[in-house]
Formats: sequence, C-alpha cells, structure tokens
Amino acid sequence: MAETRRWRLASRPTGEPTRDNFELVTVDRPEPGPGEVLVKTLYQSVDPYMRGRMRDAESYAEPWDVGDPMQAAIVGEVLESNHDRFEAGDVVTGDLLWAEHAVTDGDELRPVDPDRGPVSTALGVLGMPGVTGYFGMLDVADPTPGDTVVVSAAAGAVGSVAGQLARLSGARVVGTAGSDEKCDWLTDDLGFDDAINYKEVDDLGQAMAEACPDGVDAYFDNVGGPITDAVWRLLNVDARVAVCGQISIYNATDVPTGPRKLAKLIETRARVEGFLVSDYDDRRNVALDRLSTFIADDALHYRHNVVDGFENAPDAFLGLFEGENIGKQLVQVAERDA
Repeated sequence: MAETRRWRLASRPTGEPTRDNFELVTVDRPEPGPGEVLVKTLYQSVDPYMRGRMRDAESYAEPWDVGDPMQAAIVGEVLESNHDRFEAGDVVTGDLLWAEHAVTDGDELRPVDPDRGPVSTALGVLGMPGVTGYFGMLDVADPTPGDTVVVSAAAGAVGSVAGQLARLSGARVVGTAGSDEKCDWLTDDLGFDDAINYKEVDDLGQAMAEACPDGVDAYFDNVGGPITDAVWRLLNVDARVAVCGQISIYNATDVPTGPRKLAKLIETRARVEGFLVSDYDDRRNVALDRLSTFIADDALHYRHNVVDGFENAPDAFLGLFEGENIGKQLVQVAERDA
C-alpha cells in the first residue's frame, strides 16, 4: 500500500511547547469509504488556539490525547472521491489531520474557488482568521466613524484583518506588534494610524496614552497581559472590548490571578465580550463575500509567511510564540497536481 506521514502528539508540554512534544510517523495511506474523500494536503494552517488542545483540560476546542494525530485546517486537492459533491482535482478546505493525506466525510469539506485568489487564502484572509477578524471587529467591537480602535497582535492573520476593517469603518486605528518591521507594515501598507512596538518602549502605558490621546472606544484583544492592562486604563464611556485570544498566557503553567481591573467597567459602562468564530457559521459566506470584494478593490491587504515542508510543521507552530510571522503562518506541504 502507498504510505503517508502524519504528526501526532508525543507528550503534553509544560510551559512553552518544544519539538519533543511532536512525533512524525509513517502510516498506510487511507482509502475513502462510502461518502468519503481522500485529500492530499497542499497547505496546512498553524494557529495559537492549538496550544490549548495540547493540554489535558476542558476548553472550547477538544484536547488531543497523547498519541493521537493532531488536527488543523488545511487546503487540499481531492485525489479520490466517493461523495457526489466532489471529484478528483477539486480544491477543498476543512479540518483534517496534520497529515500529507487524509480521508474525511465529504460533508465536512468546503470547496475552494481558485478564481478568488491563491488557494492558500482559504486558510487566511478568506478562511477562519479573516472571518474571525470580520465578525469580531464589525459585530463585537462595532467601530463607528471617529472612534479610536486598538488591535493587539495587529500584524497577525486575525489582527491585520480586524484593524483594516476598523479603518474602513472610519475609525482611527492603533496596532501593537513585536518588531519595527511589523509596525512599519501596519502603518505603511495597511493604513493604521499608529503602531506600537511593545518590545521596545520603556513605558507601555505611556506609549499607549500618547497613541490614543482621546482614549479608546474599541479594543480587539488577541493577547491579554500587559498590553491589555495598558489599554484598559484608557477605555472611554461605552467602550467595547472584543476578546479574541490571550496568547500571552497560553504557555503559562499557572494562570495569573485576576481580574483586578473590573472597576474600570463601572466607570465607563464598557462592554467586554468573548467570541468564537464558530458562533457565526451561518453568516460565513457573507463575510467571505465582503472580504473578497475588499481584496478585489485593493482596500484590504494580507501577507502569508509560508514554511516549506511537512516535516517543518512543528517549527511553524512554535514560531507563532516567538512572533516570527507577519500575517498568516502556513506550512506548504505539496504542490497541486491538477
């Protein structure tokens, strides 16, 4: 039988994951059964939320068991299909395994239209990150013209979309990122009004206050921690906080005590709301249509950081916690045959 490779969870990390927590194994390539599709992975996504799946703890995403194959959003090419919606050569996306090949129920796959742009965008600006930024910003943070909006991790796949949508809504947009290169991309290419390199400023609170002299009306929070503390003291009356992620504590062995700053919400009557992109599954196509239009009109820009080679997938994932990526972090696994 033909063989394929897949990654599985070798052990649960303590603190920041290492390469030792991953194991690459070779297995027989699976055969599709009735209603199933065999997919060759072209691109694999790596995302911060996967860190939670490496823990033995209840979360919104089911944890992996040690020894189990890991899962990711992928874009792939159909090799064999026993499903009436797909045929060999189709490009599809779905949540499959960290694997070169995988079999899945065809009902769990979505077609990818190559005419919309590079198929890799189905894992970025026209995939989960883009849809997350769309609904988190427009529905939860709800910017209006003249607002000051802050986006943390603004040079990432989600934050970069969220910040541009705030700008398109007429808001003044401030982003935080971890390098001068990222900050330059935010202001020079994406149209942010200001950007703060949080790793270089002596006083983050002062830097935030200088960037937001009229306070903060909406905050798209990807990180938590000291950046959120700096924003919190600047919240205006009726401010909205969209809590998308808390990457600053994903590798923490002890969750910090808190919250200690809720009194600010009494003063400002601010609203803090967490959300999941899956909450908006029934409106996904609305977001994709609008994002596609913005891209076609050159009003929305994106970047991909592509790590080549399936064997390097763990390194691509670990790089997220080192801030290596600008835009969406992807692994290119194979070339398309068709």
